[in-house]
Amino acid sequence: MPFAAITYDIKAGYEKEISEIFGNFRRVGSPVVQDEAGGEAARILSTAVFIRDDTMVRVIEYEGDLDAIARHMATQPGVREVEEKLAPYLSRPRATDTVEGFIATFRRSLLTCMAQMSVRDAA
Repeated sequence: MPFAAITYDIKAGYEKEISEIFGNFRRVGSPVVQDEAGGEAARILSTAVFIRDDTMVRVIEYEGDLDAIARHMATQPGVREVEEKLAPYLSRPRATDTVEGFIATFRRSLLTCMAQMSVRDAA
């Protein structure tokens, strides 16, 4: 299963406040991401958020089309709420208030995966 990681440029010293934002996160109803025809385009398997100093990273484990996941995340109320609540703690604003802006920010914030290993791959 692939992983994606996106970065956030944050103001240092707000770990507690940011932790509370993610602690109250409203999860999506289903891990399935549908395409425009209603078929399954992807599946979000897990997510994690890491923070140190002025950098935060959200890691997403997924199956399928990462662009479909970005589009899906852009429309999720919980994700939109987190993005809105994070705004005061960002050192670099993120234009995520529209689907197009969210997708562009997602792509711009995406880290390049250099290596990935899992015991699931050792068959």
